[in-house]
Amino acid sequence: MSMDFADRVQRVSPSATISIGNAASALEADGVDVVDLSVGEPDFPTPENVIEAGKEAIDAGHTGYAPSPGVPALREEIADKLRADGLDYGAENVMVTPGGKQALYEIFQTIVDDGDEVVLLDPAWVSYEAMTKLAGGSLSRVDLAPHGFALEPALDDLVETVSDDTTLLVVNSPSNPTGAVYSDAALEGVRDLAVDHDFTVISDEIYKEVTYGTEATSLGSLSGMADRTVTLNGFSKAYSMTGWRLGYFAGPEELISQAGKLQSHSVTCATHFVQYAGIEALRNTDDAVTEMREAFRERRDLLCNLLADRGIDVPKPEGAFYLMIPVADDDQSWCERAIEEAHVATVPGSAFGAPGYARISYAASADRLEEAVSRFDDERLL
Repeated sequence: MSMDFADRVQRVSPSATISIGNAASALEADGVDVVDLSVGEPDFPTPENVIEAGKEAIDAGHTGYAPSPGVPALREEIADKLRADGLDYGAENVMVTPGGKQALYEIFQTIVDDGDEVVLLDPAWVSYEAMTKLAGGSLSRVDLAPHGFALEPALDDLVETVSDDTTLLVVNSPSNPTGAVYSDAALEGVRDLAVDHDFTVISDEIYKEVTYGTEATSLGSLSGMADRTVTLNGFSKAYSMTGWRLGYFAGPEELISQAGKLQSHSVTCATHFVQYAGIEALRNTDDAVTEMREAFRERRDLLCNLLADRGIDVPKPEGAFYLMIPVADDDQSWCERAIEEAHVATVPGSAFGAPGYARISYAASADRLEEAVSRFDDERLL
């Protein structure tokens, strides 16, 4: 018997970032010393007070189902945070999810219908394309690479791309994979287009707390955007809680209601006791976040200097913990050589819609970053 599979699943490929991570793990299992610069998670432990809050929640018996949209106290805490960012949200505007990816999946499935146009700003995180295809949408893309990965100088291209037929635009600032933080002028340009053409915008702010010398403006705080923006964030990046699987999105009440149907029939809810750890993270981790952010800034500067010493100038990231380096035209082959010959794991830029580049994560120690560049030298990869 040959099993038939749904078209929606066959439209997408496995996540490139996860695939590279799996390859690195396989080499490490064989005893190979791999410098893994592909991973999208902080190399810091979850703050101890957050861990303790999770344990206390288990001891308190919070091990059953939680309310599907989230524990009320966490929804209130998230709404407080969003209001501090200039967003007019209450707890009723918040949906708590098991991870940011689940949040995005629910948003796409709730908003995008067969044939609806979704616009991406390339380079774009790999799962946006997959989620569009799973929802049956069609893709249009705006290339930011010729503009140093900045959005503001590419606004004319965006003007030419969006139309009254556009359903959704995805904005990710700070950006994965470039680390770019989009200017207020750029976001105001997005606002004007969204209002003129009446489309929805996802503002993916998962790296909002990881910026260097600047702050990322929340798109939904701009005049005219409150009812047409879905704001997404989570706990994985800022609080080093990747394995806890806790995310959220916020938007108009009707969106929360409609997406809630999908959550109730799929994952039901985020893990109950983890949500109490999330409350602690929002209330009492400012010092830990500052310490981690400063370490990332130092690593960013080190890596940019190491590359500059080799004649490679890259736009200095203002947020997140990634940068894009120009490599061979066949970036897939370059990344395969990097892991097979230099034993350094990176991610092909083509996976993000940026052929000719590779993404490097500097969520690694200074020693490991220096070792990676040394290995690139040894194999003549730079």
